[in-house]
Amino acid sequence: MKRPNFQRVAGGDSGPIQTGFLLACLGLGGVAWGAANPPPLPPTPSTSAPPALPPALRDIKGPIAIDSPWLWLLGIGLLLVLAALIGLAWWWWQRRHPAQPEPGIQLSPADRARQRLLASLGRIEEADRFTTEVSEIARTYLEEQFGLQAPDRTTEEFLAELSGSVALDSRHKTLLADFLTRCDLVKFARAEADRSDLQALHDAAHRLVDETSTAMAPPPTLTTPSR
Repeated sequence: MKRPNFQRVAGGDSGPIQTGFLLACLGLGGVAWGAANPPPLPPTPSTSAPPALPPALRDIKGPIAIDSPWLWLLGIGLLLVLAALIGLAWWWWQRRHPAQPEPGIQLSPADRARQRLLASLGRIEEADRFTTEVSEIARTYLEEQFGLQAPDRTTEEFLAELSGSVALDSRHKTLLADFLTRCDLVKFARAEADRSDLQALHDAAHRLVDETSTAMAPPPTLTTPSR
């Protein structure tokens, strides 16, 4: 701003006037300069929330296990196989170890033969094994019931002995001879036998037991030594 040029007024004492005028000019100049150059305002406190700090970094999580449906199917399949094996083992055990009578109960030879014949039906699909078993059941029954040495002899030897025995009547001797001969044809001659043929053998053995179970064993023959 240009400062004014003050000149002395002629003909008088201009000292006080000049001084006052000078001060007035200075005051107006300061006001004008202050208006043109205002002082910086103090910072206004901010009322907004401070910026959010970034969240703390977390550690990386482990892999997430995703169950596969194939694992479930595999587990179910293994359980089914295990159950089948247990059932097969139980079935095999039952076949090898048939139920025994309770202690203290004495079964007659006929009752034991009937139980064994009933159990043998579980093997009727195996012709050779089935005929061997029913033949052995009948022979064992005749030995226990009548004392005939049937299990340890061939069919020919046993029938030859039976012909002179009074343990069985002629009708039962014929039935037994036909039964043992047909069993030997299947066991040794490999004769064809379907299920009906095997069932007929089973029925013949059962009939023999039923019809002779009430017969008593003949008393042993006493011989007197010759003098």
